[in-house]
Amino acid sequence: MNPYPVHLPATASLREAATVMRDENIGAVVEEGGTFCGIVTDRDIVVRALAEGRTEDANLGSICSQDITALLPKNTDEDAARLMKEKSIRRLPVIEENGRVVGIVSLGDLAIEKDPHSVLAWISAAPSNV
Repeated sequence: MNPYPVHLPATASLREAATVMRDENIGAVVEEGGTFCGIVTDRDIVVRALAEGRTEDANLGSICSQDITALLPKNTDEDAARLMKEKSIRRLPVIEENGRVVGIVSLGDLAIEKDPHSVLAWISAAPSNV
């Protein structure tokens, strides 16, 4: 789990989010407005925004995934893997019961933890090329 999720307001631009993702070497940011509102991934920026003709100045709130599947801190790696499989998702926010996001678990995180010799783990553990 990445225990330091990057939080941006719903009013942040797609360009701001993409820049943060590049600079922090992450694939998702969480959008907050006091409590957790949603998640935006690098794929959301491409498929929901750019492919639909939105500009880099569009805000995160306009493309944010708000129907969120999430974990509680007490959930296990197995819970995360099961949810990812059932929902065909690659990132899960970890949210405390008070709504505070305390991390994001990615498919790569699970591969590194559970199957460190797999190709996915090997790729996920490699340094960024940006």
